[in-house]
Amino acid sequence: MAFVQRRKGPDVVGSFGLLQPLADGLKLILKEPISPSSANFSLFRMAPVTTFMLSLVAWAVVPFDYGMVLSDSNIGLLYLFAISSLGVYGIIIAGWSSNSKYAFLGALRSAAQMVPYEVSIGLILITVLICVGPRNSSEIVMAQKQIWSGIPLFPVLVMFFISRLAETNRAPFDLPEAEAESVAGYNVEYARLAISLFFLGKDRSGVILISGPCTSLFPGGWPPILDLPIFKKIPGSIWFSIKVILFLFLYIWVRAAFPRYRYDQLMGLGRKVFLPLSLARVVPVSGVSVTFQWLP
Repeated sequence: MAFVQRRKGPDVVGSFGLLQPLADGLKLILKEPISPSSANFSLFRMAPVTTFMLSLVAWAVVPFDYGMVLSDSNIGLLYLFAISSLGVYGIIIAGWSSNSKYAFLGALRSAAQMVPYEVSIGLILITVLICVGPRNSSEIVMAQKQIWSGIPLFPVLVMFFISRLAETNRAPFDLPEAEAESVAGYNVEYARLAISLFFLGKDRSGVILISGPCTSLFPGGWPPILDLPIFKKIPGSIWFSIKVILFLFLYIWVRAAFPRYRYDQLMGLGRKVFLPLSLARVVPVSGVSVTFQWLP
């Protein structure tokens, strides 16, 4: 990101700054644990753990290769959508249990930002399922052997990418935790390991988790980019990782290149643009599929 912005980055700790994440983690561990005296301690401690655990259990239905998936269930997409929707509870609990009006207001803003974009993501998933059929995650990937879903559904891919950015509070939609805010949003009362769990669950692990299902739904998952013998010698998990890294690069590029939205622009984009567009996309895709008998 520093290279994109033509500035100095954290390249002092270790070769090319590879040890910087370890240094940041060690710094958070050594900080003094501070908890508000008037907080609800059980819920206050449960909120960051809940957010972090939700970002881990969602990987159960993401296939890395053929047969390399923990649970290849027919409700895999529904499971992913449910897990991503549960993330709002960790944020609300964190803001309410802190017993601070600033944290609670930040939690309400984060929840209000997540809800409209989650509805758009649900309609986008319906559009994809119309094209590939109500199958498990591995069958959705295998249905894209002839052509990737991201090619005919490229506008849907763009909407899904931006909606996931906003739903996880990533830049340029990170308004509740922005530097311009008077406080740091719903996690203002947290310190030490608790705030690191929030960052891992919503920021670091959340971005990788976004890229995994996006890779399975649109650019074909683990099969190689071209159907050539030399490419088939590379394991499918390597191809899956390459595609995930490309999506990670896009997230970092968007964070470095685009300015932060105003809050009214953010909510207007979700409710006035993406919600009607994603709903309108379901109608022509289903109509064309039924008319030409292309339903799987």
